Amino acid sequence: MKHPAPRGRLRSLASIGAAAVLLSFLVAAPAQAATADIPGVDEIVSSPNIKLIANEPKQGAFAPEGAYNSDIAFQGKYAYAGNFNGFTVYDIRNPKDPVMAKQVVCPGSQNDVSVYGDLLFLATDSIRSDDSCNSVAVPNTAPAETPRWEGIKVFDISDPLNPRYVAAVKTDCGSHTLTLVPGKKRDRSVYVYVSSYNLDTKDLPNCALPHDKISIVKVPLRTPEAAAVVATPVLFPDGGFPGSETGTATTGCHDITAYPQRDIAAGACMGDGVLFDISNPVAPRVITTVRDTENFAFWHSATFNNNATKVVFTDELGGGVGAQCNPETGPNRGADAIYDIVGKGKKAKLAFRSYFKIPRENADTENCVAHNGSLIPVAGRDIMVQAWYQGGISIWDFTNSRKPVEIGFWERGPISLERSVLAGSWSAYWYNGHIYSNDIQKGLDVFEVSDRRIDRAERERTWQFNAQTQDDYRRW
Repeated sequence: MKHPAPRGRLRSLASIGAAAVLLSFLVAAPAQAATADIPGVDEIVSSPNIKLIANEPKQGAFAPEGAYNSDIAFQGKYAYAGNFNGFTVYDIRNPKDPVMAKQVVCPGSQNDVSVYGDLLFLATDSIRSDDSCNSVAVPNTAPAETPRWEGIKVFDISDPLNPRYVAAVKTDCGSHTLTLVPGKKRDRSVYVYVSSYNLDTKDLPNCALPHDKISIVKVPLRTPEAAAVVATPVLFPDGGFPGSETGTATTGCHDITAYPQRDIAAGACMGDGVLFDISNPVAPRVITTVRDTENFAFWHSATFNNNATKVVFTDELGGGVGAQCNPETGPNRGADAIYDIVGKGKKAKLAFRSYFKIPRENADTENCVAHNGSLIPVAGRDIMVQAWYQGGISIWDFTNSRKPVEIGFWERGPISLERSVLAGSWSAYWYNGHIYSNDIQKGLDVFEVSDRRIDRAERERTWQFNAQTQDDYRRW
């Protein structure tokens, strides 16, 4: 779930300028309704129902501005937070005082992280000299014979305070994000859906066009060192969306969210929104696709409601590096789009219902666009918390698909008014009664919510959470 990244095929943040050029299809849009004043540098503003109760700043090798925090996964009393230089293990037994328990230095953007049982998975989407944690970056301009590696890394976290690197699997175009799908019945494996893409106009070593597929890695839980690619299904045999002045062509997927209990998944695939049948984990089948050629620039991520009757897709207009929360961009671009799932089985379709975007204006130096979030488990309601980079975090209700409404927000003012700095909340997720946000520059934030609409949410029953692998919270 993250954003396009340059590096030839726009898949790391090594060249923000390249991303801005590539995704410069920013056209004028109707102005939003009047918004509140933009807060000052680092000034905190929020609705009265959200309170910041803790902040754990970035430390050590992760402290520099260029060491971006990324995604988060949770298991038991620990949060595992990605960073372009590795990942951090936080002890969150006391949400008001999270403790950095372990820092693992292992560079390789984006280092999006997921956990399953005793295993932790890192997505490496930048060309490295090898699969070790001591590798160095390799430019895409290097000669074709230059050794290069990118893909997924697997760590044993049976002892969370001493993660042990046990396997690496090279995949075509690396791994921008990854999604875990548990094996069925007696299959003691977990399948990793590897999303990656090529935004360049030419073939690149390890990333040949057309790249209309995903890689599926099978990881035996008892012998994870035997992990290997077992399928590379082509999802878009017709090539997918060809691209336009305002939208990105489909050359793979940016992110896939699985709902294994329902045998479905939703793919945000650059120019296409996709609904999959994953009843056979190694052979996902496209049920239906949808496009928005008017307002969506880059289909970025997806979230089901708990009943799997709706999908929220995000549009990461500008690749996550642009200031898209302003009157010039308008309310429908760089936003969420809510789709109802109409029909069942092979006849299911995605029917557009409405857009949602935060109703606040940000400064021209603030990167702000729809990004990673999760459901808040309130029975009978569809409520979500979501990151908006420097737009902060938003809690919104889409129970009525046609009339989504924000019910809470929190944000820091711009990190700078003098220059554009990649910053803000990359991921904001609900876990055991609190909201955890991995801020790209400021570190781990923890929030407490006091709101009658959320007080009924499940609070202390979640053992494991990965945003890209949804569970029916009624079964927790």
